[in-house]
Amino acid sequence: MINNIGIPDALYKYYPKSTWRFEGDDNLNYDALIWEDIEIEMPSKEELLKKVELVREEYINTQYQRDRASAYPSIQDQLDTLYHEGYDGWKASIDEVKSKYPKPGED
Repeated sequence: MINNIGIPDALYKYYPKSTWRFEGDDNLNYDALIWEDIEIEMPSKEELLKKVELVREEYINTQYQRDRASAYPSIQDQLDTLYHEGYDGWKASIDEVKSKYPKPGED
């Protein structure tokens, strides 16, 4: 997935109100970028590639969130645990997932 992160992702994140398009199907090539915004200055190639790297780093650093989201019990199961086992039982089930997929810097 990280290899799919490119210029469009950086533009959406760092220039959300700008208007642009790519010439042809080449949306990974800076030279194919057509900047249509007259109010926001087009970023340089170097600036934009740095932003792409920041988006990739953020994606890597938040992998634990995606892992946790798919590992947590469903809301229905969490409510059932709360009802039958109380807060401590519910917290134990959540903590199990959190310890399996720790936040970077917390392991």
